[in-house]
Amino acid sequence: MDVVVSSRYCEVSERFREHVREKVSRLEKHDHRIIRVEALIAKEKNTRQPERAVRLELTVLSRGPVVRAEAAAEDKMAALDLALTKMEAQMRRANDRRKVHRGMHAPESLGQAMARSAPPDDDLGEQVARRKVGPVAVAGDGPLVVREKTHKASPMTLEQALYEMELVGHDFYLFVDKESERPSVVYRRRGYDYGVIALDVS
Repeated sequence: MDVVVSSRYCEVSERFREHVREKVSRLEKHDHRIIRVEALIAKEKNTRQPERAVRLELTVLSRGPVVRAEAAAEDKMAALDLALTKMEAQMRRANDRRKVHRGMHAPESLGQAMARSAPPDDDLGEQVARRKVGPVAVAGDGPLVVREKTHKASPMTLEQALYEMELVGHDFYLFVDKESERPSVVYRRRGYDYGVIALDVS
């Protein structure tokens, strides 16, 4: 397993790099297929929040899906411990989803969970004033944040999309539905309820 430690806006000693390699080696007990672990340490510029002065992002690349976890703390050691705890929890959840324990029923499928959930609230509330900032229309006084990413996508089932969402630790996951071939998003609602939005591109 390769471990790559990089930094942004701060220096990282060889001693800390060794500490990271030693700590992340315990992830192999959750997934023996790990090929590479990338750790990015960044010092935040905002000094008004000293408890979030250092941000650490862990990315695990294996023969399976990519798993990512990040944490912020007042120093590198604390941030590493928090990120590792999150990563291990995500890997454990992913393993539990794949396993069916002896003598117990299989976990509830996404389709069953969605059948129980209430329809999403369509009430949009009051109309908000819109303004143009360059080529983009912005609602209200909020700041304009534009970030563009492109990912390769192969069609997958709803259950696989939910599994991938849990691995990256996000509240949503964009995918192409294998059955309908439509762009779709699975997202976390409340507790363990999930919703799906699909686009009809006809």
